[in-house]
Amino acid sequence: MTTPRTIPAAVRRAAERFGDRPAVLDGDSWVTYRELADGVRATAAAFVAHGVGPGDRVCVWAPNSLRWMLAALGAQYIGAVLVPLNTRYRGEAADVVLRTRARVLVVDQGFLGTDQWGLLCGGAPEGLPDLDTVVTLGDPAPGALDWTTFLAGAAREHAHRAEVLADAVTADTVADILFTSGTTGRAKGAVAGHRQALEVAQSWAELAGVTADDRYLVVNPFFHSFGSKAGYLVCLSRGAGCLPVPVFDVPRVLDLARRERVTVMPGPPTLFSSLLDAPGAADALAAMRVAVTGAAIVPEALIVRMREELRIPVVLTAYGLTEAPVVTMCTPGDDARTVATTCGRAVRDTELRTLRADGSHTAVGEPGELLVRSPQVLTGYLDDPEATAAAVDADGWLHTGDVAVLDERGYLRITDRKKDMFTVGGFNVYPAEVERLLAGHPAVRESAVIGVPDERLGEVPRAYVVLRAGRSAEPDELIAFCRDRLAHFKAPRTVVLLGDLPRNAGGKVLKTDLREQP
Repeated sequence: MTTPRTIPAAVRRAAERFGDRPAVLDGDSWVTYRELADGVRATAAAFVAHGVGPGDRVCVWAPNSLRWMLAALGAQYIGAVLVPLNTRYRGEAADVVLRTRARVLVVDQGFLGTDQWGLLCGGAPEGLPDLDTVVTLGDPAPGALDWTTFLAGAAREHAHRAEVLADAVTADTVADILFTSGTTGRAKGAVAGHRQALEVAQSWAELAGVTADDRYLVVNPFFHSFGSKAGYLVCLSRGAGCLPVPVFDVPRVLDLARRERVTVMPGPPTLFSSLLDAPGAADALAAMRVAVTGAAIVPEALIVRMREELRIPVVLTAYGLTEAPVVTMCTPGDDARTVATTCGRAVRDTELRTLRADGSHTAVGEPGELLVRSPQVLTGYLDDPEATAAAVDADGWLHTGDVAVLDERGYLRITDRKKDMFTVGGFNVYPAEVERLLAGHPAVRESAVIGVPDERLGEVPRAYVVLRAGRSAEPDELIAFCRDRLAHFKAPRTVVLLGDLPRNAGGKVLKTDLREQP
């Protein structure tokens, strides 16, 4: 059977091939692949009924769930574009909705006690002129439809139109726009087509050996490529059962793993560290055959403990970024040291090279900027041709900004981050974004943000702040200021007040000096 090149084709193929096999765990009940396809078609028809068509943007701001998948797949089924919003967003959400000119927002209003609608309106005082329809999966919101009412708006002609639109989707049709911060601190929208999305899923599934007999627990958020393209799309392509987890909770995860005999689970190192500390974890994970981690520093001892204490036969690490979600991955035969100290080798149809600052090729084992050429590489950045040209050269090489080493076997090791980015529990933090926010505090003259080691999360933000003359502010006040305006993983955990920041002769802040401070 031909491998699908579009998401509508993948949905149809899954229904035909896997039919009555379990597809998604919804609460305590399994939805079959045939029922999943019916749900996607019903959602697609509802989008058509509300005026959504090819190229229109649909934002989903919600935790992992069956309805998240239906909203995403239903939009993509008719050639609309999925725009996932990080559930930890605060003021950033309005910027994304405005810049994408989203027609529809699907939101789990009240999730984790947050007034998402209030945050959205507060972040866009001029209004949201392109937003026609708001669908809430949680608490009511002004003018919003609940999910059932939204679906009820579709008629037979809308369902027929949805199928016509699905037939018109091509491999190059834009599938999604995933936002990631850049070195300027402003979010950039990485545009990718159906071809890229399915290429990620197929590469990941091949190396992890996912089959229709697997039960795949997805803790990684669906708004991230690790949870979507390397998560539920992997299940869709292979017929595995997908278990979405809305919020990571150790007892809940272990209960699900035990009850549903979970066999595959990816996640950042902090997830597995937490499971290792839980009583009875090995017994709950008795059916586990493969775990995949990465996105942060991975201690070799963690890999050994996962294999020996949790008794997981295959533990792998991988490397990717929003612009190319799965670049390298280890293989089941790799030893613990290789898994812990490298990110594996290039996945299929992917080329790697490392360059010196002068553009020449590095020798084996010599660090240089990592370049990637792959069918997974983004189409471009939304409305930003300059950033696109800077990221992807004329020959199709993505300049990642990461400094890396390739060994004689072709295994990749990331050694530094050219752009100052650091990772908190699997989520990227860009210092410029936090520094720009701190600059808006009336007492702050300037700041510098770095990542500092953390046993649980790998790294956490620390801000070094210089106050304005005659002004005062306590560290806790500045931390609260950030937490009220940013996703919490971006907010500094500690603030150090300084009289001045260390600088070089050219006036640039010396973050290396800050990292050496106790």
